[in-house]
Amino acid sequence: MKTRFKPKFNIKKGDLVAVIAGDDKDRTKARKVLEVNPVKARILVEGVNIITKHTKPTAQNTKGGIVKQEAPIAISNVMLWDAKAGAPTRVNRQRDNGKLIRIAKKSGEVIK
Repeated sequence: MKTRFKPKFNIKKGDLVAVIAGDDKDRTKARKVLEVNPVKARILVEGVNIITKHTKPTAQNTKGGIVKQEAPIAISNVMLWDAKAGAPTRVNRQRDNGKLIRIAKKSGEVIK
């Protein structure tokens, strides 16, 4: 992605999201965001896109072997979770005393 027009994403680390596309698609379950990479427009979600990684023995991990871990998915494949409505929602952003706040369009609640 070019850095001239940097996109602004409504999802932050620690938010609850619903996966709306891909193999782990489930619109009824909220999952936690572990990491956001805005440069690549990718997001790391807990329990989604699990891959197996083969690791060699090291000083920290003397056994090595196969490790299961999450891999990033596209940020467009998730929607922010609205706790009040209990469903995924779109986001509206507004300024409040110079600070940008996120508001769920489904319920009108402020997202922390």
